[in-house]
Amino acid sequence: MKIALIGASGRVGRAILAEALSHGHTVTAIARNAAKLPANPNLKTINADVAKADETAAAVKGSDAVISAFNSGWANPNIRADFAKGTEGIIAGVKKSGVKRILFVGGAGSLVEKGARLVDHPAFNATYKEGALGAADALERVRKEKDLEWSFISPAQMINPGERTGKYRHGHDEPVRNEKGESAISMGDLAHAILDEIEKPKHIRQRFTVGY
Repeated sequence: MKIALIGASGRVGRAILAEALSHGHTVTAIARNAAKLPANPNLKTINADVAKADETAAAVKGSDAVISAFNSGWANPNIRADFAKGTEGIIAGVKKSGVKRILFVGGAGSLVEKGARLVDHPAFNATYKEGALGAADALERVRKEKDLEWSFISPAQMINPGERTGKYRHGHDEPVRNEKGESAISMGDLAHAILDEIEKPKHIRQRFTVGY
């Protein structure tokens, strides 16, 4: 496949990139500083501001699918507002490009437990709250989209370093927890789940999650 990967230089983006290349896909990596990415014969890099629909459209045009691991930066004081701008630019740009299939990588904060989103629970880490709210806003925006064949993955609460095992469970709006009550996934298995959904779609116009 020809895959356009937005946010390829981030922590999650790099894992997705490595997984996609290992599957033999051709990847167009889109990032604010794509020069940081390692060279690969199946990799093309593009610097683009995805908040600008025209730049997004030009970068993803001709792809079979788009994966967005966009994040406006955890240290960004305007992370929530910039998350919204980026999400709008990505949606508008992908639609303009003619590509139909897109998978958005969100956060665990919008998962629901005990009648409320995790980000709304009093114990939620305040350091990450604005970013988590930005990702939750993105989910609500994506859910209104009728033209794109979208999926939205909310990872487990803990994304741990680790390789792909291919052994994890899927959920929808509630966290997947292990026997210890932990919501966890390795970075390798998160990337595997994302590529699996791109190659064999099971959650078109749905949010889903993964965990052990």
